[in-house]
Amino acid sequence: MKTQENLFSPIKSKGIFEEVSSNIKRLIFDGVLKPGDRLPSEIELANQFSVGRQTIREALRILELSGFITVQKGGSGGPLIKDTIINTISDLFLDAFRMEKISIEELTIARLEIEKMVLNHVMDNLTDLDIEALEQNVAAAREKIEGNMMANEENIEFHNLLAKASKNHVFVIVVGSIAAVLRNLLSRLSPGVGTAGDPGGYDKSILMSGNAVRYHEEILSAIIEKRRDAAMELLEQHLIEVSHRIKTLID
Repeated sequence: MKTQENLFSPIKSKGIFEEVSSNIKRLIFDGVLKPGDRLPSEIELANQFSVGRQTIREALRILELSGFITVQKGGSGGPLIKDTIINTISDLFLDAFRMEKISIEELTIARLEIEKMVLNHVMDNLTDLDIEALEQNVAAAREKIEGNMMANEENIEFHNLLAKASKNHVFVIVVGSIAAVLRNLLSRLSPGVGTAGDPGGYDKSILMSGNAVRYHEEILSAIIEKRRDAAMELLEQHLIEVSHRIKTLID
């Protein structure tokens, strides 16, 4: 098994930072390098690849922007393998929304179609651990609402947990990307944000958050009781109401 001293092979054509980054990505895909592993220093990488340090810096920059690594600062820092690809995809999706390429109506239609497919797979693949995670999520959200606090993060996470319960990693990525847009929209409904001139804006946001928790409780009950059609109907009602309320509060 290769050690980090001889893990990387020399690059024949110097200055090709794309090839350096591709080599490192291949090792990540093959499982040789795993999240949490620390890469050698720039000097060591340059020696192993037989390229200059500037080439290594460019390669690491590409890997960081792509979500494969994070570069920690300080004496004990350096490049660290860290899977932030889903976050990177979510950020790109959010950028597209911000540029008005995606409307709330389009987002809602996509959510309906995607999350219905997710729910179908959840009904077939749900485990006791999934139920426990969802129950804890709903309980935490309910506690916040009863304390007159918004439960936006918990409500978004409920849908991420459903995606995980589907046992399909593609659903996890897609739902997570949509969650990034929702998180941005809901942040605009926080106290003092997006509610200027509306003294009851915060109360409306609390109401919206509370309605979502109620729907999540009912959807979870339907899932546990294997009432597929009821769960689908509740999910559709929930997502349509969320869309309507977001439009009402933002417009």
